[in-house]
Amino acid sequence: MARLTRAQQQARTRASVLAAARREFVEYGYSPAKVDRIAERAELTRGAVYSNFPSKRALYLAVLIDLVENADAAEPPRPPDSPRDALGAFARAWLERLPLAGDTVTEGRLHLRSLVNVIDDEHGRAVLAQVARLESLLLAVALEACERDGAEPDGITTAPDETTPRRVRLAEIVLTLLGGSGVLAELAPGFGDPFDQARACEHLAGLPLADTWAPPYLPYVRPAASCHDPWTPPHGLSDQITGAPVDVGVDGLVTVLGARRVGAAEEAVRSARPGEQVTVVIVTDDPAETGNLVRFRIGDLVACLRRVFPSRTWRRLRLVIDDATAVASAAGLPDVDDETEAAVRVRDGAIIARAHGRGAAHAASTIDAVRDTR
Repeated sequence: MARLTRAQQQARTRASVLAAARREFVEYGYSPAKVDRIAERAELTRGAVYSNFPSKRALYLAVLIDLVENADAAEPPRPPDSPRDALGAFARAWLERLPLAGDTVTEGRLHLRSLVNVIDDEHGRAVLAQVARLESLLLAVALEACERDGAEPDGITTAPDETTPRRVRLAEIVLTLLGGSGVLAELAPGFGDPFDQARACEHLAGLPLADTWAPPYLPYVRPAASCHDPWTPPHGLSDQITGAPVDVGVDGLVTVLGARRVGAAEEAVRSARPGEQVTVVIVTDDPAETGNLVRFRIGDLVACLRRVFPSRTWRRLRLVIDDATAVASAAGLPDVDDETEAAVRVRDGAIIARAHGRGAAHAASTIDAVRDTR
């Protein structure tokens, strides 16, 4: 038998730890689970476990990511006919995570992807709040595509325009309803009918929310700096929404957001020029916990979205989790953390605008318009 390479051995060790951890969390739940028992189950030392996962929380999040990534893939969907149809299908896909009748309490919590007692610190809660805003945006972009005037022949367009109602508030309400059903399923199993919940989500599509995009701070955003710097983007990046490769070298807006600023992704989507690609790059100084929390939540949501909407729905939006900070470094941001908010605008292989701080995406995307009015 050929000897395993170091990378192959590491992959095997990691897989053994994940399998052992999943058994431990199913049997005991998160809080009572012990890293020592996980090591025993995997027939490894405690040190071998910690060399792959720095904490029990990091290990639990890795188990959830593995659970999401290895779920059965659905057939490519037919584009939904309306937001109502889309919300019903999305709700049914989401509600499949509710525990089954024969599940134990701990097994049901893992099936629910529960974060109860896992994320219980101020930083983690702040990140979750920002990620929830990003999740709402991703669902809203898909809903807006369902009803956009002048849709393309395939029924889907992607660039927001002034004639399309904003659907972020609707998406927030739907995700709140579904999230609440998950909490009740964990605390009071058997309460509520998933079919009624899915129908309720369908009816929410008709709420007159008068949703608009008009942040009061935009007129006060610091203008972007004009430049003409070389742009040598990294390769080998994957889109968290579609799984397809990402070409960051094309004309468009590249926004780098720390984990506590990812809610600003909507600013990039709304400010972008028609036809240009928007690339949202998420960075953190804690990939194992904070980065994996973002990766898990986005992956979990996207798994449901893909069962309802074709991948072309988000063709102008790319979402990258940049653990190695490769994009940030290429954009001239060597030091990034969870509070980072910066953007560059790319044209013809060069960076033509840079902006930092709150409103960076708007400033970088609108620099020509601001210059023309002076």
